[in-house]
Amino acid sequence: MAALKRKALINTSSRLYDTLRRDLVSGRFKAGEKIAISALKVRYNVGLSPLREALNRLAAYGLLEQENQRGFRVPRLERAELDDIATMRRELEGMALQRAIERGDTMWESELLAAAHRLKRANDTPEHIEEWERLHAQFHRTLVAPCESAWLLRFIEQLHDQFDRYRRLAPEAPETRRLLDTQHGELVSLTLERKAVEARELLDDHIQRSYEIALVSFQ
Repeated sequence: MAALKRKALINTSSRLYDTLRRDLVSGRFKAGEKIAISALKVRYNVGLSPLREALNRLAAYGLLEQENQRGFRVPRLERAELDDIATMRRELEGMALQRAIERGDTMWESELLAAAHRLKRANDTPEHIEEWERLHAQFHRTLVAPCESAWLLRFIEQLHDQFDRYRRLAPEAPETRRLLDTQHGELVSLTLERKAVEARELLDDHIQRSYEIALVSFQ
């Protein structure tokens, strides 16, 4: 019985972690906001134990800050931090892409084409922004998947979430967005042609342009 209860707690906590993670990245909570645990219990209809476990995981992941004996707070947005995140994205994702191009097989090529196709289709329905965000993250995840480093992929995932906290607060930039969408297709073409240097240079430019959009959130 105790084992079943523990399993149920873990499952509930994991689902809540995923939901809170999406809400924090999408800006549902304001930067610097104090998290009221009592309000979260009502909002997500969960008990205290799975909620605290999820909050502790999010604090360890970097999407929350734990305050001694005072609960949790959403991290503030800082220009210096955004600069650091963007720099690390360029370095780590560039490395991962080069490794992926060297080691990816035909199955990966098929998965990458499918991910790019789904993302392109999502561009036709801009009102479904959360679906586009999900497919966009999936595309970038697929792009570097065969790099054969679980730690590298873990760091990249964390950097993406931190970066998106800034990017999603910035106002829309339709022209830059169209260019970024075009670059997704170009990245696929260069990757399938196994042009690692050119693909990394394009990915670097892609991240830089996204960074410039995110910078607007400070203006």
